[in-house]
Amino acid sequence: MKTRGEKPIAYKIINIDKEKREAQTVMQNLLAERNQLSKIIGKLKSEKKDTINEMAKVEDLKNNINTLKELETLKDDELKAILSRLPNIPDSSTPIGAYEEENVFYREWGNKPNFDFEPKLHFEIGENSNLMNFEIATKLSGPRFVILKGQLSKFERAIANFMLDKHTNLNGYLEIHVPYLVKSETLYGTGQLPKFSDDLFTAGDDHWLIPTAEVPLTSLCSNQILNVNQLPMRVTSYTPCFRSEAGAAGKDTRGMLRQHQFTKVELVSLVEPEQSSDELERMLNCAEGILKDLNLHYRVMTLCTGDMGFGAKKTYDIEVWLPGENKYREISSCSNCGDFQSRRMNTRYKKNDKNIYVHTLNGSGLAVGRTLIAILENYQTLDGNVKIPEVLKKYFDNQDTLF
Repeated sequence: MKTRGEKPIAYKIINIDKEKREAQTVMQNLLAERNQLSKIIGKLKSEKKDTINEMAKVEDLKNNINTLKELETLKDDELKAILSRLPNIPDSSTPIGAYEEENVFYREWGNKPNFDFEPKLHFEIGENSNLMNFEIATKLSGPRFVILKGQLSKFERAIANFMLDKHTNLNGYLEIHVPYLVKSETLYGTGQLPKFSDDLFTAGDDHWLIPTAEVPLTSLCSNQILNVNQLPMRVTSYTPCFRSEAGAAGKDTRGMLRQHQFTKVELVSLVEPEQSSDELERMLNCAEGILKDLNLHYRVMTLCTGDMGFGAKKTYDIEVWLPGENKYREISSCSNCGDFQSRRMNTRYKKNDKNIYVHTLNGSGLAVGRTLIAILENYQTLDGNVKIPEVLKKYFDNQDTLF
């Protein structure tokens, strides 16, 4: 856990567990003593003898037992509070590091586009076309929201359709339409609660808006024992995602890069433990395939221990090139969570008469809004228009440009 920036905690966990066990031992001895006294009282009563002293002892024992029960509950709650906030153990192949700068380059694809003019930022293209409006969205909902109109709204929908079509028709994922509101226990199972409650939006009555479709998709089989022939299970969903961006004050305040509400096509796999490493590479290839089809230059980074998500043991980030910003930006994150989530949500499968925890994986396939941003910046023209990538033309009656 030190490699993830966690403070030493083992001694505290062991001490709390020790205190809890000691309380249980004393309580068991007191219960045995009470049972013995009950027998003595029964015998005295049958002999019509006085039981006042024995009854007083039983009352004292009862009070002490109740005190110890409260202590046991208190220590149990302390233990759960610590353990529920401990992140997953990094895979041996995950590079050790504390910061984003220590992530390791894995591979790249394509080339950066060359422009004979100064490329614009995505929001400049959108606002100049009068089809992207942040001012009205802010008036309606506050900062970090956007309104897309006309061709841009259709463009985002086309991108999502293209992703879903490829993942379902070619990549073997089953499309699922999931609820956008989930219960606390669902978020606990995937690792968002209790640690990251500040990053979520509540909806009252033990409901939360989903931060990603990973949450309901991964939880589809919670508290179930699957048959081995149901694995691998691969599912996908296109949903809005809602995030408070609590730790992002001052970051990416212009444009669509960091929003409270955005859309994403999510990929989730449930597999046998020995298959999860290969499944991570497969999922990464599926996400990369979308960018290759769109002919967008990107690189893949292996995240270091300090930059990796709470529930992951190994993660690849796909970073697409944005010429308007002149930098790479994350467009997908593919993670192997091992049995971290399945233990929290109690998802197992039966094999050779044994119940084994499944391994869960999740990845963006891709973030739709950021894909829209990447296309706007990479396919922009001198006159302020945007060329439509070849694979998306079928959604636009084969026209060549967006406006």
